[in-house]
Amino acid sequence: MADEVEIGQVTHYFGHVQVAAIKLTDGDLAVGDTIHIKGHTSDFQQKVSSMQIDREDISRAEKGQEVGIRVDEQAREGDTVFKVSQ
Repeated sequence: MADEVEIGQVTHYFGHVQVAAIKLTDGDLAVGDTIHIKGHTSDFQQKVSSMQIDREDISRAEKGQEVGIRVDEQAREGDTVFKVSQ
């Protein structure tokens, strides 16, 4: 079974481009990692295929940064973001 560690929170969801803004409060995140977004009505996992900060592509983000990630399903402000380790 996969372990999950809480790494941040969704601060905004841009529906027209399906991008979630995620504030990293613990740990780091890299392209290729699997995340689990969970909230009152959200609950899905996906692999991070790309990340951006201020419209610049990045491959890795660290605690304290806010990143934009394209998501497969709708995320909502306040949803918790977990990093899944296999």
